[in-house]
Amino acid sequence: MSRGNRIKSPKLEISLLREGLKESTHLAEAVVCDTKGRVLSVAGDGESSAFIRSALKPFQALAVVGTGSIEHYKLTDKDLAVICSSHKGTKEHARQVFRILWQADLESQVLQCPIPHGKDSALEHNCSGKHAGMLLTCKHCNWSLSSYMEKNHPVQELILNKVAELLKMPPQEFIAAKDDCGVPTYLMQLRQMATLYAHLASGDRLDVERVVRAMTYHPTMVAGKGGFDTELMRLSEGEIVSKSGAEGIQCIGRVGEGLGLAIKVQDGAKRAKYAVALYLLTRLGWISPAVSDTLSEQFLSLSPYKRLDVVGELALV
Repeated sequence: MSRGNRIKSPKLEISLLREGLKESTHLAEAVVCDTKGRVLSVAGDGESSAFIRSALKPFQALAVVGTGSIEHYKLTDKDLAVICSSHKGTKEHARQVFRILWQADLESQVLQCPIPHGKDSALEHNCSGKHAGMLLTCKHCNWSLSSYMEKNHPVQELILNKVAELLKMPPQEFIAAKDDCGVPTYLMQLRQMATLYAHLASGDRLDVERVVRAMTYHPTMVAGKGGFDTELMRLSEGEIVSKSGAEGIQCIGRVGEGLGLAIKVQDGAKRAKYAVALYLLTRLGWISPAVSDTLSEQFLSLSPYKRLDVVGELALV
């Protein structure tokens, strides 16, 4: 992807206010890009790097779509949505993941994501859908099931190649590390994350468009009732695709317009990334005032005495 000139601007400041008085502060960077990787606006440094974490999941799901596994095993859009998810481990989510495995005649024991503390099955892990999608692809392509989490496994190489293709980069330039669930995640610049989400939202590719359709038609599968991604996509009625990642990562695409927004909170605070996302989405005009007010009440008003407040601007490039 084109690099262009490196542009920096002041970071966004997120404050926790207790009855109007500042109690603590977070700092965040954010960038908006188009599908060509051009930086349109930025707060902080759009070329600062972080692991994309679970915001990679919609692109990991391209493996099950691109190989034809989704048709071969008769998966639904609801199945595909949970493959993209960081779900809450509810019975509904676990049943959906079980259904995916059942379609391929696989047992839940093949999942190598951890069994969450206090739970009974790996089906309840928030990454179980992603793992099920990878296993389904392996079964369809006659690849090893036992080593699917290794970065040199064909399914992981396929995923990396799809990401590299979208970013027009050689796959060997990516730095991989194990995510908490055991599969590879990648170190990326914020502008690269934003570019990926611009592609996700562009509608230019059928495989990518199918992932977006699944996520926006079935937002409850992606996070769960009350989850940020779920509520944002539900209320925006298909105009926004959104996926959180751990350690302060939030990535969002403006569906149909080919624009992507990537956010990184420096200290990894979850509450701060939601505040920044709503602040920027409102200023960009990507969500309506009514949607902004509803989500702000849910994610910014932490109690009758505490509220999150964001200060700063996206600098136009």
